[in-house]
Amino acid sequence: MKVTEHIEKAKGEPLFSFEIIPPVKGRSIQELYDNIGPLMEFNPPFIDVTTSREEYVYIDRDGLLDKKLTRMRPGTLGICASIKHKYDVDTVPHVLCGGFTKEETEYLLVDCHYLGIDNVMALRGDAMKEEKYFAPTNGGHQFASDLVQQIQQLNCGNYLHEVIETDNCSDFCIGVAGYPEKHMEAPSLKSDLKRLKEKIDLGADYVVTQMFFDNKKFFDFVDAARKMGINVPIIPGIKPIAVKRHLQLLPQVFRVDIPEELIEAVEECKDNKAVRQVGIEWCIQQSQELKAAGVPVLHYYSMGKSDNIKAIAREVF
Repeated sequence: MKVTEHIEKAKGEPLFSFEIIPPVKGRSIQELYDNIGPLMEFNPPFIDVTTSREEYVYIDRDGLLDKKLTRMRPGTLGICASIKHKYDVDTVPHVLCGGFTKEETEYLLVDCHYLGIDNVMALRGDAMKEEKYFAPTNGGHQFASDLVQQIQQLNCGNYLHEVIETDNCSDFCIGVAGYPEKHMEAPSLKSDLKRLKEKIDLGADYVVTQMFFDNKKFFDFVDAARKMGINVPIIPGIKPIAVKRHLQLLPQVFRVDIPEELIEAVEECKDNKAVRQVGIEWCIQQSQELKAAGVPVLHYYSMGKSDNIKAIAREVF
């Protein structure tokens, strides 16, 4: 079932969803199940599964370093199929521009269609670790809007090199990212919203936001998006702070502001166990306010751990 259909079926009652990261090569999928299982009591209608782009590794060969491209977390589609089989819940694989050619993207989408996957999240993706700025893969897309257009074309039977007359076209529900505090590369929030509007006009069906810690920024973002004519569901993405290092890491990596009240509460903690509890309590307050405001879904970035997400969901759902 499509994400938008789940939202319509809920009739205004906010849904619970979360995002997981595939395990690193060589690790058991059971570790993933151990973190998904405790959250199933909250009846998530869908689970997002991230996709990692390629990265460079250096292999020592008799004192010389050999530079190789690899993917440390392959298997997004396998994870999606496994979750569907084990839990009978819809999955949303992330489809990236970075690291994939247009042909590889088409093959991925065809495989999604074969697996009965109805939803995809279309993202540009990040720059490679060794790059300062994002550079498209040779033969790939530069912008998420281009990716949305390719997915929508496939929904119409328009493949890259031919148009196929068929009654078995894909019908993907397309999610895209939104940034309440603007994308780090956007010159302004207004220009960033214009890019979001472009993705919606090209066929995107819903928006999931980057994490934020101040609900007012989300509410202001939604208001601005609506005034610009973006009328699809906008789902808040939420992440609980879990360790003291997040005070530096999250603003640096995601370009988000952390409220002073939360900063002070974390700095007063004696250890990360106390920080985790502060993060849970802050996230509960965030979630309850967002739920009262009538958001369609509360979407949590679990980062592979579920104990804090479960503690939050118990108080909210």
